[in-house]
Amino acid sequence: MYIFDLLVVRVIFYICLWKTSLSQIIYSVNEEVNKGTVVGNIAKDLKIGVNELETRTFQIVSGSNKKYFDVNLKTGALFVNDRIDREEFCERSQRCVVNVEALAQNPHSLYRIEVNILDVNDHAPHFRHGSLVINITEDASTGDRFHLPVADDADVGSNSLKDYRLSTNEYFSVDVHSGHESVSAEFVLQKGLDREKQSVINLVLTALDGGKPPKSGTLQITINVMDVNDNKPVFSKSLYKVKIKENVSVGTKIMSLTATDLDEGTNSKIIYSFIERGNEKRDGLFAVIPETGEIVVKGQIDYEETPAIELRVQARDKGSPPKSAQCKVLVEVLDENDNAPEIIVTPLLDRVKEDAKRGAAVALVKVSDRDGGQNGIVHCSVKGSFPFKLESSYSNHYSLVVDGPLDRESISEYIITISASDEGTPPLSSDSVLTVQVSDVNDNAPLFTAPITVAYLKENGQVGSHVTKMVANDPDDGVNAELSYSIVETTNMDIPISTMFHINSINGEIVTLQSFNYEAAKRFEFQVQATDSGIPPLSANVTVNVFILDENDNSPVILPPYSEPGSVNTENIPYSAEVGYFVAKIRAVDADSGYNALLFYHITEPKGTNLFRIGTSTGEIRTKRRMSDNDLKTHPLVITVTDHGEPSLSATVSMDVVVTERLDTVQPSLRHVPVKEEGFSDLNLYLLIAIVSVSVIFLLSLIGLIAAKCYRTDGSFSGYSAPVVTTHPDGSWSYSKSTQQYDVCFSSDTLKSDVVVFPSPFPPADAELISINEGDTFTRTQTLPSTGKAQDKDRPPKSDHGSTSGQSEGRRQTCSCCCFS
Repeated sequence: MYIFDLLVVRVIFYICLWKTSLSQIIYSVNEEVNKGTVVGNIAKDLKIGVNELETRTFQIVSGSNKKYFDVNLKTGALFVNDRIDREEFCERSQRCVVNVEALAQNPHSLYRIEVNILDVNDHAPHFRHGSLVINITEDASTGDRFHLPVADDADVGSNSLKDYRLSTNEYFSVDVHSGHESVSAEFVLQKGLDREKQSVINLVLTALDGGKPPKSGTLQITINVMDVNDNKPVFSKSLYKVKIKENVSVGTKIMSLTATDLDEGTNSKIIYSFIERGNEKRDGLFAVIPETGEIVVKGQIDYEETPAIELRVQARDKGSPPKSAQCKVLVEVLDENDNAPEIIVTPLLDRVKEDAKRGAAVALVKVSDRDGGQNGIVHCSVKGSFPFKLESSYSNHYSLVVDGPLDRESISEYIITISASDEGTPPLSSDSVLTVQVSDVNDNAPLFTAPITVAYLKENGQVGSHVTKMVANDPDDGVNAELSYSIVETTNMDIPISTMFHINSINGEIVTLQSFNYEAAKRFEFQVQATDSGIPPLSANVTVNVFILDENDNSPVILPPYSEPGSVNTENIPYSAEVGYFVAKIRAVDADSGYNALLFYHITEPKGTNLFRIGTSTGEIRTKRRMSDNDLKTHPLVITVTDHGEPSLSATVSMDVVVTERLDTVQPSLRHVPVKEEGFSDLNLYLLIAIVSVSVIFLLSLIGLIAAKCYRTDGSFSGYSAPVVTTHPDGSWSYSKSTQQYDVCFSSDTLKSDVVVFPSPFPPADAELISINEGDTFTRTQTLPSTGKAQDKDRPPKSDHGSTSGQSEGRRQTCSCCCFS
């Protein structure tokens, strides 16, 4: 029944350990005191009221079968409850401590008490044998020493063995040696022996301890005076030292002793033996081979019990009588880390909620190590990275507590390995595995794979066309993971988004509710919400960007002055025109975007003309060679403008090129506008208006460019490239109608600088820039082309265009108006 009560107390101790307030008190009491002896007032020292002892169920928890101490709940006194024998607890240790644990309830408190057991002189010194016979030859020299058996005293400190005394005689005195662990004695011959006078000498050796009063033990010594054997064995040293590891195998040789004897024959043969010291445990650890003097291990060497051993070896010859010599052997036992730590884990909870706070206790951990010194110092830790840690309660006692956020959806079960390692070399360790289950709470909102979803939809598509499918995940289980999808109501161009798109609430599929026109709207942005069925429900939003893809549904349109349908336009050139002479420039626009709006110019009639050429990307018509007398005076041309769509669409324009002897004799056309010699002409007015318009538009474009840069810096659509506008060195001009913002770049040469506009139908990869080089071929580049070195290349001589400056000015005005209208 007592053992059962003890187990119950220990279980209560482990359950309440993590909430204890740890205190420690030190008392001292003599061994062998009577039961009921008061050690101290524990209630006063712990500052607990005496009246609280019973209400808080104050009790002493014993870790052994005997309960050596108890507490008086009425007075608070800690008293001796059983006989205490210090030698039984601590043998020969200088300090003897009994650890007592006191437990109180409401609140749970654990107190640790150390009781120092003080030694009393309750043991007298005694010799292993009550008598001793010593044979000494009669020719022993004065001053010869003879080792005597060492007495043993179980007491320690001042009560241990202190001195030896020899009964009164005329031949011998006693020489006492105080060693580290014991006190030994030697006979010293003070006077020569004479066997004929006295062959036997009877002495009494008395061993005294340091108690008050001292206790003693006696040894009856009989000395036989033997006939002469005048040489004794001699050791090379009086003290030998050797180191061995603990747990060395039985039979291992640790050293060899050698003594020499100058005698011959039987008197020189030496027998080695140990001199008994009265400690059976230590005397049984080693053996000496009598014939060789080899010392071998005989018993189990344990550093924790005997860190150092002192041996006394006697070398005795076979003379008659034999002579002997003694030496001391100090054996130092080296500690081996031969005991791994032990771990005891006591779980406190079956499952831990995933919203458990930091510091919540999960289990109690206790570690121990039987080794001593550095090898017995134990460190305890949790292997791996876990949201748990060990907190030290007191020496070698820990609490496993929550140390971080738990997430059942990520990890529902932790298999925690608790490792204890000592400081030995090499260190030994032990592991204990604890499984911790994590219970769920509804703490996860639905999660989309990306914050922004991009979908592409062709214009002119059918109603009900698939746009994209939204997928969200919820790591929770059951009802908490059931999701429904909906579109967050917004407006686009004052039209509710729900009238344009519909989402299936179960599978998240988005379809169109109408057909779309790229030229009217290029992008739609709205949010889709996924909501779980938890209480309260949690939701998440994702932004959906739907880009309308342009289709080639618009043909190129010829711009003035060649835009009137069915009309034939006339351009005049002089007969002396040089190669590359500028004739005219065809300009066209396409309402589509991208490659659908990239235009290609070519002369379709007459086929294979060798007099004129047209820039495939610029629309500029120039002469390929000088005129000859065989050439016609009028050259009808049909120019076709084709886009790059699939299938491609085109437009045509007719033109008659008239060759004249002198260009100034022909009636002025659009190339020339009369200039009044005086006053403010209409042309100057137009030029002023054009310059002002261009300046204003340039400033507005610059402001727009800065705003666009700031908008892109904001990062909302940093993945999409803005439309690219460039000025080509050969005066090329392509144009695409669009309502979106443009970046505009101007050249200083107003005659040759036209504007190329590329609106983006949808975000192109890496913002590709479409550039048209001088060879009328299309290339792609990632940077804007430099225009500084090619501004004046292929520019016709001023003399060739003197009479067409007005027309050129008029075209420049038209270009400006078209570009920014």
